[in-house]
Amino acid sequence: MSYIIEGRTGPWELVIGLEVHAQVVSNAKLFSGASATYGGEPNAQVSFIDAGFPGMLPVINGECVAQAVRTGLGLNAEINLVSRFDRKNYFYADLPQGYQISQFAHPIVGKGIVDIELESGEVRHIGVTRLHLEQDAGKSMHDQHPAESFIDLNRAGVALMEIVSEPDMRSPEEAGAYLRKLRTILRYLGTCDGNMEEGSMRADVNVSVRKAGEEFRTRCEIKNVNSVRFVMQAIEVEARRQVEIWESGASVDQETRLYDPARSETRSMRSKEDAHDYRYFPDPDLLPLVIEQAWVDQLAAMLPELPDAKKARFISDYGIPAYDARVLVMEQASADFYETLAKGRDGKAASNWMLGDFFAGLNRLGKGIETSPISAATLGGLLDLIADATINGKIAKEVLEAMMETGESAAAIVEAKGLKQVTDTGAIDAAVDAVLAANPDKLAEYKSGKEKLFGFFVGQVMKAMAGKGNPALVNEAIKRKL
Repeated sequence: MSYIIEGRTGPWELVIGLEVHAQVVSNAKLFSGASATYGGEPNAQVSFIDAGFPGMLPVINGECVAQAVRTGLGLNAEINLVSRFDRKNYFYADLPQGYQISQFAHPIVGKGIVDIELESGEVRHIGVTRLHLEQDAGKSMHDQHPAESFIDLNRAGVALMEIVSEPDMRSPEEAGAYLRKLRTILRYLGTCDGNMEEGSMRADVNVSVRKAGEEFRTRCEIKNVNSVRFVMQAIEVEARRQVEIWESGASVDQETRLYDPARSETRSMRSKEDAHDYRYFPDPDLLPLVIEQAWVDQLAAMLPELPDAKKARFISDYGIPAYDARVLVMEQASADFYETLAKGRDGKAASNWMLGDFFAGLNRLGKGIETSPISAATLGGLLDLIADATINGKIAKEVLEAMMETGESAAAIVEAKGLKQVTDTGAIDAAVDAVLAANPDKLAEYKSGKEKLFGFFVGQVMKAMAGKGNPALVNEAIKRKL
């Protein structure tokens, strides 16, 4: 369903497309042997090629090509067996060559599709126009000196995949869902770590507005947005700015803008260039990139199970709702944890405990699933104690808290604290008799028709038994006695 902005002249619809730059997971850069690892000392990972020394010839990194093909396969996209590298010419201090090696007319990956699921449960199909390989630029650092800018070329020449979507998104929510889904797919494939904070995945956001049924109007591009939240905010702010311009009788200029989250506004950066401004031409130092279909098929056969397939399998194999499955497969670590936990156990109980108390415990400790103090097997031990009626659900919550703090097994904690559930019907009957004898007024009220008091008696018996009574047996005993 479209997201509508109500203007003075009526409703406006948003049109959104994303260009996502995803840094390829590889040891070396796209055309040089310099390390592509994040976090080195400034200018410590720079080859003569990256620094733009004359006479240096690029040599393509085969693993970067394989990563691009894997990503294309994961996006259900066409793989082009012949592609070509071009020079994109522009001047900037952090681009020592004076051009960026990219793919303009003949990208390695063609049209694909990404399915996104919205909060309402609606599934939308977002088209992918293309994926091409290109070099990243270096980094300009403007905060190191009061009067000078510093340049760090460690990032120069690192392989990027630029993944361009069709203008198929119609709301900030859809753009956020697309970006999250894309990041999940890339992480599953192992082709990009998706770390937006470190800049290894960033988005250029194209936004325009129009009246229903119109052709596309002029768009603006918001550059280098580095979080899903900021992408969604930038779309909202920019769309409202454009509506105000159109409704004032003026026209929106095609331009590149920056989003300022502190001021919640977009600012003009430069007038938008078209392709001819970059004077693209085939890179004379590189032959066309030709790959074999057999090699592509080999890579396809080795792909991991991707999020959509895993979600469908979790629903069918473990009987969990679609929502639970969607949350569990968002991160591969969560999906793997769940699979270990649910194997041979009640799948729904496993997802309830994992998505509820376990995730809440991790949040409380400020930890992710990768750094969890307890393993899936250890949490499974707790579920086993509930299943065989050693403890009840209420006691289990208490045990889980202790497990998260100490890392100990559920069985050890239950034994040490004497928390085993009481299933001795004689002990339960005695506790029920004591509660009924202590509350003759409530007993009289119950017998005169106040059946809601049944819950009161259950609560009092459980309290008397320090929460260790088997709930089903306690209920049964109270019913019998009443």
